[in-house]
Amino acid sequence: MSVSDKEKEEIEKSSAPLIEHLIELRRRLIWSLGGFFVAFLVCFFFAKRLFNLLVVPFKWATQWAGLDPHKVELIYTAPQEFFFTQVKLAMFGGMVIAFPLIATQIYKFIAPGLYKNERSAFLPFLIASPILFLMGASLVYFFFTPMVMWFFLAMQQVGTNDQVQISLLPKVSEYLSLIMTLIFSFGLVFQLPVVTSLLTRVGLLSSQALAEKRKWAIVLSFVVAAVLTPPDPMSQCGLAIPTIILYEVAIWSSRMIERAQARDRLAREQAEAGNSVASDPDASST
Repeated sequence: MSVSDKEKEEIEKSSAPLIEHLIELRRRLIWSLGGFFVAFLVCFFFAKRLFNLLVVPFKWATQWAGLDPHKVELIYTAPQEFFFTQVKLAMFGGMVIAFPLIATQIYKFIAPGLYKNERSAFLPFLIASPILFLMGASLVYFFFTPMVMWFFLAMQQVGTNDQVQISLLPKVSEYLSLIMTLIFSFGLVFQLPVVTSLLTRVGLLSSQALAEKRKWAIVLSFVVAAVLTPPDPMSQCGLAIPTIILYEVAIWSSRMIERAQARDRLAREQAEAGNSVASDPDASST
């Protein structure tokens, strides 16, 4: 099989000495770490405001429970706890803010080693990934966290003659860990259509294989939800159900990709057949 001049040119562009790859990798790492460090400093400067923003779902939960949202109180039991909580929050926020820059640097590093059609196929998924992550984070912030906190607030006990007063006073570090775990879990789960679509496009996965493994995927969704979420049925179902829905979306997107690939393959075969007929006038005359 002969290689066209255009394909030879792409191969020559994608090949480079090892030292050039290492220099390019160092440059991309510097840009990524620099972007993360700047985003970390900005988030640390506004750490208290960001934390107060994350407490808003807790206030919504108190309203659902019929309590006064102005009396929401969180505590810390060690002198350094709130400081390290702010550091952790700044790291998490810095990673979220710097993710588009980091993803862009990763793409620029691997793009020269890809063919033109591979680069055009990879770019849409690079755009869809942060959008889906934000969708998962928004679901956690506006619905799931208030629902979980309302569930926990409902366990409080009002003090009477026969009962002691039992009130929920979350620690700042534990509340941040809870909401960060939920955001990370949902954001990761929402990447399922992106991952399966990429694997389907490169031929490592098919919609038929996904459909055949549907039962196992449902069981695995509940297992993963039990590991990643707090130990209550509401949290586990709240993560497992969207995961199952996204799995069905992944099957649908894989089928769409397979159909598009089949159409492109048919069009390419027809074009090659037309070129072969045009290049052989004797065959066309017969």
